Amino acid sequence: MGFFNNMKEPVFLKESSNAKEKLKLLKDLEPHLNAEGIKILKQDIKNIEYGITGEKKIEFELKNSHMPMYVLHDIYLEDDDLSAQIDYLVFTKKLCFIIESKNLYGNIEINNAGDFIRMTEFNRRKKKEGIYSPITQNQRHMDLMKKIRVNSKRNLLTKSLSKRNFEESNKPVVVLSNPKTILNAKFAKKEVKEKVIRADQLVKYIKDTYNQSNRIAISDKDMLMWAQSYKDVHKDTVKDYTKKYEPYKVTTNQQIIEKVVSHKSEDKSIPIIQKAAPVNKTNLYEELKTYRLNKSREENFKAYTIFTNKQLEALVEKMPTTKDDLLAVEGFGETKANKYGLDIVRIMRKYS
Repeated sequence: MGFFNNMKEPVFLKESSNAKEKLKLLKDLEPHLNAEGIKILKQDIKNIEYGITGEKKIEFELKNSHMPMYVLHDIYLEDDDLSAQIDYLVFTKKLCFIIESKNLYGNIEINNAGDFIRMTEFNRRKKKEGIYSPITQNQRHMDLMKKIRVNSKRNLLTKSLSKRNFEESNKPVVVLSNPKTILNAKFAKKEVKEKVIRADQLVKYIKDTYNQSNRIAISDKDMLMWAQSYKDVHKDTVKDYTKKYEPYKVTTNQQIIEKVVSHKSEDKSIPIIQKAAPVNKTNLYEELKTYRLNKSREENFKAYTIFTNKQLEALVEKMPTTKDDLLAVEGFGETKANKYGLDIVRIMRKYS
């Protein structure tokens, strides 16, 4: 049976992800946190945004592959105390590809021991740090899939066959989706190199791996049943993403917090209200610059395309706290206000 049969194009059986919902929850939380909490929150938001951007690039590659396959996006599996959040499962007529998406910044080196080392440079200062191996992470996903698959079989013979065939029919792969990331794997072992690719290599990797496989191709119907079997055990997780920020919550929606202090005299305690001094506009200016820089890196644009220095100064001067206010600032039309307005207004409200 050939690779191309009746089915000609990829089909997404599950396309949705809870990442955007999580992102909205965290952004709505920002006005309720103190400075330390906001710092933690911003890093978490940035990581989620990187993840969404990376997964979108993989989605684009798969949708434009013109290959017969079934795709599951953002699958959550559980078995006893084990769990796995899998970015993509791609089912072809011979193989299932377990894809771990990584939108990593900086350059990645994989050494002979299989360690992942990230190298970054900022203001001419180079930083080298080890990061958790996405190969190890993906292997754990695969192990849980194998356990669920084997346990679903009813007798010892089918369990044994399923266990033996699992490694042959499932291929874990880490996809680096940031086009600016340079991968240096010249010292990595062959079996490690084969499990890490760039997003623009994904379709070729799937085709080549498929064609090299000696497995017998299954029918379109069986391929659908294979994919559906994992969709059926997917669990919609209900998590409280805001719980970790509880210690950083403030009692008002503003960053200017009123603090009650006790002023003691000789015979009584007199409570007084002491207001924290307003944050000056220098801090606002710096926060807007940081936002602009992070957004430009995320979108791979020059910083001035988000807003220019002149527009930045106008924001600080006019202090827009609504979309209509923002539209009154020179340089902010409907398109830019719709794209960046919510983020900018949230920042402004902290200083108003």
